[in-house]
Amino acid sequence: MDILLSLIPIALLILLMAVFKQPGDRSSLITLVVTAVIAILGFGMSFHDMSFSFLYGATKAISPILVIILMAIFSYNTLLLTGKMEVIKRQFSMISTDRSIQVLLMTWGFGGILEAMAGFGTAVAIPAAILISLGYKPIFSAVVCLIANSVATTFGAIGTPVIVLANETGLDVNILAANIVLQLAPLMFIIPFIIVYMADSRKEALLKNIILSIVVGAVSLGSQYAAALYMGAESPAIIGSLLSIIVIVIAARFVKGEKQEETDAQPKSSVGELLNAWSVYLLILLLVVITSPLFPSLRSALSGALVTTIHFPVEGISDYKISWLTHAGVLLFLGTFVGGLIQGASVSGIFQTLWKTVKGLKATLITVICLVGFSTVMDYAGMITVIAGGLAAATGSLYPLFAPLVGGIGTFITGSDTSANILFGKMQSTVAGHINVSPEWLAASNSVGATGGKIISPQSIAIATSACSLQGKEGEILKKSMPWAILYIVISGLMVYLLV
Repeated sequence: MDILLSLIPIALLILLMAVFKQPGDRSSLITLVVTAVIAILGFGMSFHDMSFSFLYGATKAISPILVIILMAIFSYNTLLLTGKMEVIKRQFSMISTDRSIQVLLMTWGFGGILEAMAGFGTAVAIPAAILISLGYKPIFSAVVCLIANSVATTFGAIGTPVIVLANETGLDVNILAANIVLQLAPLMFIIPFIIVYMADSRKEALLKNIILSIVVGAVSLGSQYAAALYMGAESPAIIGSLLSIIVIVIAARFVKGEKQEETDAQPKSSVGELLNAWSVYLLILLLVVITSPLFPSLRSALSGALVTTIHFPVEGISDYKISWLTHAGVLLFLGTFVGGLIQGASVSGIFQTLWKTVKGLKATLITVICLVGFSTVMDYAGMITVIAGGLAAATGSLYPLFAPLVGGIGTFITGSDTSANILFGKMQSTVAGHINVSPEWLAASNSVGATGGKIISPQSIAIATSACSLQGKEGEILKKSMPWAILYIVISGLMVYLLV
C-alpha cells in the first residue's frame, strides 16, 4: 500500500500532462495538493512538517532554479535587443547550413559546455532559444535540447553530481567518474545520432549522420574517460564538449548544406564583431569558470562573503544557504548586463528587457515551485525511499538491470542529478553489498540513470517551454520526449547488468 500511495503523485503528474494535456502550472498544482494529502493521511506527516517541507522546496525552486531560468532567457533577450543575435545566427550559417551540423553543434557542443560550466537548465534554455532564432520549430527545439541535455548532466556544474555521490557513499570519486563514462559509452554514440536524425531524417543523409555520430561519440567517449580516470569529475564534460565542438566544426568543412552558395555570398564578420556578438556568453563562461571549484581558494573566499541563511523548523532539513557571489543566476545576470553594455544597450533598455522577461514567466513560476515543492514533500514523507526500496526488493539478483531506473525516478521527481544522487546514491551502494556487486559500479548507475530521467523531468520541460514560449504545451513535449528517455534508461540498465 505504501508503494502504491507513493506512486500516485508521479502517475498523476504524467497523466495530467501527457494524457489529459493539462498545462504544467495546473498539473503541478493539482499534484502538489494530492501529494500533501497523501503525506499527511497516508504517511503520518504532520501539517507543520508538510508545510515547511513545501516551503523548503519552494525556496530551492526560486534559488537557484527559477533565478537561473530567468537570467538564461534574459541573456538571450538582451542579444535580441542589441541585434547581436543576427551576427551569431550568421556565424552558425557560415560554419554550415547543414541542419545536422547546426543542431549537433548547438545542442551537444555549445549545450554541453553550458551544462558543464553552469548546469541548472542553462543548457536547455539558451540553445533552444538560439535554435528558434535560426528558424527551427519551437517544439523541435525544445525536445532536441532536452534529449541532448542528458549525457553531460552527470558531470554538469563542474562535476557536482558525481562529487556529491562520492561524498554520500564514501567511494573514490575518480573510480565513480570512470564507471559512469563506461556505462554511458553506447549513449555517447546513440544520443548524437538521435539528434542528427531528428534534424535531418532524409535517407540520403543517413550515412552522413552515422559518420558524424561515430566521430563525435568516439571523441566524447575517449576524452571523457581519460579525464574522469586521471583528473576526476570536474573536467570530463568540459573537455568532451570542447573537443566535440572542434570536431563538428572540422566536419562542417566536408558537409555542404542545401543553400551553401547563399551563405558564401554573405559578408563575413571580423574577429572584433564576433567577439562583441559573443561577449554576453563569453563573459558568462568566464565568470562561471573563475568562480568554479577549478579555483578553490577564490571560490571559497567568494562563497563565504555574501551569504543568506534560511532556517526551516523541520527535523532533517538543514539551514538553506545561498552564496550570492557564486550563484549561477547572479553570474548570468552580471555577464548579460556587462555584455549588453559592451554591445551598445542602455542601462534602462537592459532593465526593461529584464522586466519583460519576468512578466513572461508567470506560469513557469507556479510550475517550478509546485514541482520542487511536491518532490520535497515526497522526500521528507518517505515516499521516494519506499519506491526505491520496493523496486530493490522486487527485482533481487536482477536489480542491476533496474538500478538506473531508480536514478531516473530520482531526477524525474527532483529535476536534479545531484538530488537524485543524494536521495539514492547511498542506497545503491548498500544494495550492492547485499547482491555481491561492486558498490562503485552500482552507485555510478544511479547517476547514469538520473541523466535519462533528466530528459523528461517536468522541471526541465518547464525550462524548455519557457525558453521556447510554449507554456501550456508541456504534455506534448513530454509525449515526444518519453520514448527517448525510456530507450536511454533501458540501454543504461543493460550496460550496468551485462558488465557488472
